[in-house]
Amino acid sequence: MKALHSAAAPISWQRVVREHRRSLVPLGIVLAINVIVLVAVVLPLGRRVAANEQRAAQAARAEQAARAEFRGAEAVREGKAQATKDLETFYREVLPSNVAAARRILQSKVLALAQEHDVDYERGSSDTEDMRASMLQRMVFSLTLTGEYDDIRAMIYDLETAPEFIVIDNIVLTEGREANAPLAWSLELSTYYRTSAARAGTNGR
Repeated sequence: MKALHSAAAPISWQRVVREHRRSLVPLGIVLAINVIVLVAVVLPLGRRVAANEQRAAQAARAEQAARAEFRGAEAVREGKAQATKDLETFYREVLPSNVAAARRILQSKVLALAQEHDVDYERGSSDTEDMRASMLQRMVFSLTLTGEYDDIRAMIYDLETAPEFIVIDNIVLTEGREANAPLAWSLELSTYYRTSAARAGTNGR
């Protein structure tokens, strides 16, 4: 008996190409065009897009840094303006306005507190000195007081907490030579005031 079925002979790809050449040629042309478009257009465009995105990110970071620097500069400018304003308020409202006011604050305040605390004012002297590279001058008042320890300590406390701008630069305690003698205190006080030239310059602005 003959076999009903026989194994089919293998079909070569050359035969397939010959039989379907009319269909394969257009497909090959389309594939070639797609490859050309991919290589010539899509890939360079992708690289340009990536480069543009990178430049955009760099520009965004540069903008953020510039904004931060601008905010810092604004803060410094506002801080300097506020410091200048506060300093001007301090000069105008806290410090004595001139040498006469400075002498009055030092001497009158000390004498009033000495009388209030039963402390005897023995002697005193005042002097002024220029502050180098400053628009301020310093007035120094050196004085000697006698009295009980608690009274003088209370007087010094009131000087330290007084609203007037008075600086206690030095305190020296000297015991009396005789028994039960009152204590002697040497104090050096100072305050500051603006010079006439500095006030004139401020008023001229």
